[in-house]
Amino acid sequence: MFRCGIAYPRCRWIVPLLLLFAIIFDIIAIAATSGWVEDEDAKTHYASMWEQCQGRNDNWECKTLMEFPWAMAVAALMIIGLLILIVAFIISCVALCCTLNITLLPVIGGMLVLVVILQVIALIVYPCLFNEMIFEGHYYYTWAYGFGWGATILCIGCAVLFCCLPRYEDELTGLKKVKYLYTSA
Repeated sequence: MFRCGIAYPRCRWIVPLLLLFAIIFDIIAIAATSGWVEDEDAKTHYASMWEQCQGRNDNWECKTLMEFPWAMAVAALMIIGLLILIVAFIISCVALCCTLNITLLPVIGGMLVLVVILQVIALIVYPCLFNEMIFEGHYYYTWAYGFGWGATILCIGCAVLFCCLPRYEDELTGLKKVKYLYTSA
């Protein structure tokens, strides 16, 4: 890497691929029925973004969380964030993979910042208000909730990349000669 410099043309393929992974992580987080939250001790209570279930073995009593305004807001924020992320992915494929359109990159970066804001709000509201609703025992957050944070973190990184890439137009197009960081004497 030091000898060859940074290969900017690879960003044309890697950044949309990272957005695809963020979409997959978001879908996993939203669609997970095994729960975002589980009780720590007895494994008798778990809750996803959509419902909470109490019981043991095969005898589970599930209630929807969609009767609570905060749960509806969390679902809406996550789904709106996912839809904006899908649109940003499609635009990034057009801007980077088909033809190089540098003017679209800050727009995509702005869309990703909006996705990050929406999802951070949802991922903070859920545990705060879920913990207020439940008073018994200790709970921990599962892998499905972690996938929501994973998608958000990927969006933060991609937003930074999309906002910085317009400065390196010549490097992206391959018109600029590679500067070597190390040369042999």
